[in-house]
Amino acid sequence: MAARSSSDAESALFSGAEVEFLAEDDTVVMVPTLRMDTLHLICGDFGPFMPQVPTSVPLWLGIAMKKRGKCRLRAPEWMTVENLTQVLELERDSPQEFQPLPFHYVEVSRLLMDNESLDHDERPEADCSKPTVEKGRHLRDTLLKLVELQK
Repeated sequence: MAARSSSDAESALFSGAEVEFLAEDDTVVMVPTLRMDTLHLICGDFGPFMPQVPTSVPLWLGIAMKKRGKCRLRAPEWMTVENLTQVLELERDSPQEFQPLPFHYVEVSRLLMDNESLDHDERPEADCSKPTVEKGRHLRDTLLKLVELQK
């Protein structure tokens, strides 16, 4: 049996919803709009939160607080159109290796864009990055299939 990449193995083991659930543990930067004491949760302690002081939290917590109007979320640095375009070009030029992106980059970008979780001022950049994320995903899928065929 041919070796599989970690993303292939994960997608074979988990449904799309389960992979998305795992991606929600990736961290994002949120900017609280109010003061809050530390949240003591089963998975860890987060905070204390101070207005306008950026802090890293799991994606699920950032989205939940954004929906309640308690924070603004910043798009991850890797999610800029400039960065994604550069990654895409490098992967086209050198198909033997993938450029560094978070393991769940597709799911994280989809969660941030589909939930309209990003700030209005970051929204145009995120909207432009969506097609680039999809192009990158398709390119990686194609490259992985080519590697499988060569074995």
